[in-house]
Amino acid sequence: MIRALYTAASGMSAQQANLDTIANNLANSATAGFRSRRVQFEDMIYQNMITPGSPATQSTVSAGLQIGLGTRTSATEIIQAQGDFNQTQNPLDLAIQGGGFFQIQQPDGTIAYTRNGSFHLNNQGTIITTEGMSLIPSITIPSNATNVTISPYGVVSATLPGQTAAAQLGTLQLANFANPGGLNSAGNSLFTQTTSSGNPVTDTPGGTSGVGTLEQGYLENSNVDVVTEFVQMILAQRAYESNSKVVHVADDMYQQINGMIR
Repeated sequence: MIRALYTAASGMSAQQANLDTIANNLANSATAGFRSRRVQFEDMIYQNMITPGSPATQSTVSAGLQIGLGTRTSATEIIQAQGDFNQTQNPLDLAIQGGGFFQIQQPDGTIAYTRNGSFHLNNQGTIITTEGMSLIPSITIPSNATNVTISPYGVVSATLPGQTAAAQLGTLQLANFANPGGLNSAGNSLFTQTTSSGNPVTDTPGGTSGVGTLEQGYLENSNVDVVTEFVQMILAQRAYESNSKVVHVADDMYQQINGMIR
C-alpha cells in the first residue's frame, strides 16, 4: 500500500504540471504569435513480480505480473498550428501566412526567432521589436518616407521626396527549421535554436524552402484554443481528484490495519 501512495502522488504531481501548462496557455491567449504547449506523459518503471515470457512448469508465462510505479511528465510539446490573423492597419505589423519565423538580433548578438510581427521604428528609422531588438536583415526607413509597403514576398518599398516611383529599401528574410517543435522558448515571444530544432534555413518569403508569405497590416494571434484549454483543465482536475482519492483510500486501509493490533 505504500506503493499506492507514491504512485498516486506521482499522478498528482504530473497533473499539477499539466495544470501549470494550461494556465500558461490561457494567460497568453492574447499574446501575438504565441504557440501553445501540450504536456506529454509517460509511465514509470515496473516492478516485475513475474516476468512475461518466463518459464513455468510445462509452458511459459503469457502475461506475467507487473505493477506500475506511476507516471511523470516527459515533455511539453509546442503546437505549431497557425493562429488567426488580426487586422491592425499598422504598416509595420506583419503576419506570416505559412511556415517560418522572423529573425531577431538580441542584445548579446545571438539570433532569436519569433512569429510576433509587431514592429516599430527607432530614432534612426531601423525596424525593431517592441523590446528594441533589430529585425534581421536590418532595414532602415528614412524619416521623410511615405507610403511604406511590404509585399507578400518581403520587399520593403516607400515613396521618397522628389520621386514618383516607390524606392526599394530592402528585402526581409524568414527562417525555418526541420523541427520547429524543438525550439527553446526564451520569453518575449522569442525562440532560440537547439540541437533538436536543427539549423535554420533562411529564405525570402514565398521562397522554395517552404517559408510562408507576409501579410502587411496584420498580426497573428495566439493559437490557443480557449475552449479546448478549459476542457483540458477540467480533465486535469478530475485526474488530480482521482489520484487524491487513491491517497485517501490507501490511508484508510493503513488505519484499519493499525487498528487490528490494538
